[in-house]
Amino acid sequence: MDPEPLQSLTLNQCIENIAQKLAIANLHYGHGALDSHSEALWIASKQLGLSPSEALDCLDQTINTDQIQNAIHITNERISTRKPLAYILGEAWLMGVPFYCSEQSIVPRSWIAELIVEGMLESWLPADGKVLDLCTGNGSLAILLAMSCPDIHVSACDISMPALSLAARNIDRHRLNSQIELLNGDLWDALAEPNDDNLFDLIICNPPYVNAHSMSILPAEYQAEPTLALAGGADGMDLIRRIIAAAPDYLSERGALLLEIGNEFKNFKKVFPQIPVIWMEVSAGQEQVLLIQAEDLR
Repeated sequence: MDPEPLQSLTLNQCIENIAQKLAIANLHYGHGALDSHSEALWIASKQLGLSPSEALDCLDQTINTDQIQNAIHITNERISTRKPLAYILGEAWLMGVPFYCSEQSIVPRSWIAELIVEGMLESWLPADGKVLDLCTGNGSLAILLAMSCPDIHVSACDISMPALSLAARNIDRHRLNSQIELLNGDLWDALAEPNDDNLFDLIICNPPYVNAHSMSILPAEYQAEPTLALAGGADGMDLIRRIIAAAPDYLSERGALLLEIGNEFKNFKKVFPQIPVIWMEVSAGQEQVLLIQAEDLR
């Protein structure tokens, strides 16, 4: 787009031009967009104040020269910095819901979000249920839970105060302060001692699980995110060991633990061969998210 004189374009033309520029830049994706065209749609739609999905219905709409110039600036910054686009725009979308986004937390992305929105967790969510979101980050999963199930109460905790500050902004944005409480602490340290009155019906967690070798070869886009939110130790299981060890103490009798492990299926099976697991099918397959019922944890 840069060498051409600026002129009004349709949104679709702008998207195509940006996509071509991104495609030759050897970028890595996975922070809310799968490829160069998805990121181009995101950049262009932002100029018109539309969500990416809304923009798909407005491809013939005109985008003016000032908006094109801003889109070019964002595109050049994405290429030169290798930062996730969500950090540059200050916003990310997960399951069609917008969230404030910054380097205070990893960019919201989790296959657990699919299960929440598609209603796959309803068996563990009684009308007045209590849910815990461990390692909540910017609060996106807790917010999706609260939006999907207005009668439940969600506790969301994280070790990072900067991440919780961002989560608080997102909770305010979606007006869910009365339904979600934020807690600071290292996993279970954020919670009161468990008793019959404060057990959870469901615990969800998208923890740091990237193994040490994978951490050493992460692309620049992932290196821009907080290491604390990604690194899971030599085999990726450091935090998962601690989560599984204590989860039974915090679950109700019919409760369950829902855990994302990403690409660490082999390491999980090696460390926990004895635990009966229900593998939850998501768009990425059947080895990324697992559910363990409380009775099987005990």
